[in-house]
Amino acid sequence: MKKFPRLETKRLTLRAFEMSDVDSVVAMAGDWLVAQTLTLPYPYCEADAVAWIKASAPFFEKGEIVNFAVCLKENGQLIGSLGLKDILAGHRAEMGYWIGKAHWNHGYATEAGLAVMTYGFEVLKLRRIFAHHLTWNPASGRVMSKMGMSHEGVLREHIAGRDGAFEDMSVYGILREEWKKKHSD
Repeated sequence: MKKFPRLETKRLTLRAFEMSDVDSVVAMAGDWLVAQTLTLPYPYCEADAVAWIKASAPFFEKGEIVNFAVCLKENGQLIGSLGLKDILAGHRAEMGYWIGKAHWNHGYATEAGLAVMTYGFEVLKLRRIFAHHLTWNPASGRVMSKMGMSHEGVLREHIAGRDGAFEDMSVYGILREEWKKKHSD
């Protein structure tokens, strides 16, 4: 069994999700302000969180996904999730994240994202990390830019929204060489 990585930043600990996190995940991911930006079911219930947490371990074992619980270092409080999915070893992965509403605008997503990029480029030896957001959510794009990603384009009518209308998605990405250049100073 592979050991799940534990990452530390100045203010955060990134660790594996545990069943004791279920209530916090439901409360945060079930908040409409968070859920509307994600492809999670809504309303989000305990069974959804349990299934998601249980499914994470086998995908991690196969090297396909790594979902980190983002926690405040000072008290261990879970504040969100950030991870890589659709990992193609030595090639690319997609970053995804959400932070509970009470913790927005504190730079936590950027801080966690930079730690996960380091893990992706240095440990997984990825060449590219990319992410996307619904175009009506520019705050997420600002987080991606702060992580050093470049806006690469818009995928028009790429995803069906909750109301059935198709929505545009902005795509951001960064290559290992760009990341190295930005973080070697």
